[in-house]
Amino acid sequence: MKHVIVTGGAGFIGSHLCDRLLEKGYLVTALDNLITGSGRNLATALDHAHFRFVECNVSAPLPLGRMEFLSRHGLDGVLHFACPASPVDFDRIPFDILEVDSLGTIHTVALALEHEARYVLASTSEIYGDPLVHPQTEDYWGNVSSTGPRTCYDEAKRFAEAYVSTAIRHLGLNAGIVRIFNTYGPRMRPDDGRMIPEFAVQALKGMPIPICGEGSQTRSLCYVSDLVDGIVRLFESSLREPVNLGNPDERSVMETALLVRGIAGSRSEIRNIPARPEDPRRRCPDISKARQLLDWQPRVSARDGLSLTLEYFKSAMTDREEVA
Repeated sequence: MKHVIVTGGAGFIGSHLCDRLLEKGYLVTALDNLITGSGRNLATALDHAHFRFVECNVSAPLPLGRMEFLSRHGLDGVLHFACPASPVDFDRIPFDILEVDSLGTIHTVALALEHEARYVLASTSEIYGDPLVHPQTEDYWGNVSSTGPRTCYDEAKRFAEAYVSTAIRHLGLNAGIVRIFNTYGPRMRPDDGRMIPEFAVQALKGMPIPICGEGSQTRSLCYVSDLVDGIVRLFESSLREPVNLGNPDERSVMETALLVRGIAGSRSEIRNIPARPEDPRRRCPDISKARQLLDWQPRVSARDGLSLTLEYFKSAMTDREEVA
């Protein structure tokens, strides 16, 4: 059996990725320090005989002796998905973000090289910054501030890409880079400050839905199962270059808020609040490369994906009320 390590395995995307890899027959070791991840996200995986969870910080030297499958089965893949990605975290834990995309990338790349394992780096559409090219293609270098309030995330991901790309060229690392565009779905943190959790929770509570600025800025939202399918396809491919994964269905923030409110059957008012500093005005992926080289494209519609996400938040809110 093939063994893979998923860093950030208890996070939103990482936990879904663990589930999918288990379904495909891999042995999976998830690493997470639970700074933003949650053991609840691993409820399904923990029941699986081919899954192990190790609580650790990948910015520190990796605890190889605690990885049971590593000694018994070696290592076929490392998928580096550990990194807080919410705007609320940029002020709260900026140095953790900087460390996991620098030191964490260095540690995990070294492990992959030692075992001649396939490596996938979770990068982001944020490396394009507030783009001057639309839609964004992989050959666009971006428009990113190196000193602004989002720097800890945007520039850390750019460093991680630089490190992995250099290891590919000079050390023979077998690696791919996935640039993830806005993704949503079950297991997102209700309080993580991103658009969909914010809109969903407020709509379900009947509270005002906050819109940063006028709401004319755009996002392209991809449902998590579609994203994970693309990630696994990239991992199982031989591509050694960045690939955009996202849904090119571009919508304004205001349009998305109204859609969430409508699906929730809510009467929440829409309330404009001050815009976030350096918030990108437009975001939409060009996924031509993913279509051509991975035979991948998103399939879940916005209405279907948002309906599933609202059901998740409704259930999560009920569980919290029962505990309280």
